[in-house]
Amino acid sequence: MTPILKKTFLFVFGLSLFAVPAFAQVNVRVESSSVGPRDLEAQTGSSVVRDYLEAWQGMSRAMQGNQPSLLDADFVGVAKEKLANAILQQRQIGVQTLYKDESHDIKLVFYSPEGLSIQLVDDVAYEVTITDSQKLAATQHVRARYVAVLSPTESRWKVRILQAEAQ
Repeated sequence: MTPILKKTFLFVFGLSLFAVPAFAQVNVRVESSSVGPRDLEAQTGSSVVRDYLEAWQGMSRAMQGNQPSLLDADFVGVAKEKLANAILQQRQIGVQTLYKDESHDIKLVFYSPEGLSIQLVDDVAYEVTITDSQKLAATQHVRARYVAVLSPTESRWKVRILQAEAQ
């Protein structure tokens, strides 16, 4: 991606971010340098980032409501399986978890030649609140680095892999 295209992508993404109220309070920074053998079009980059951020919101709703079916819109494969298992485990012990993401520092790092996957690294800050029988059990502020792989589906990009890196 050329420097001009990169600046345009960051500018266009910044504008689209303000148009989505759910992300208005989340600080998002996106970096996209050379992402592999395939050029990343600005519209594709913007869609990937939008869908990835929406996946965080969907994950939070699913974990808070203990409803694995809410993952269907944003996740597939291993990521969906791991999150669904976590939801079932927390349902069994009677807790709910709320993730409130505060900032994302996203770097798009690889776009496959055939366009069937894109990898990103996200330095994210979020707050985790755990409730037990509707009573606050714990709140923790977390900073972590996640590696994600997204794949295109009929109408959007879905998270296939979401893995926290060891700090």
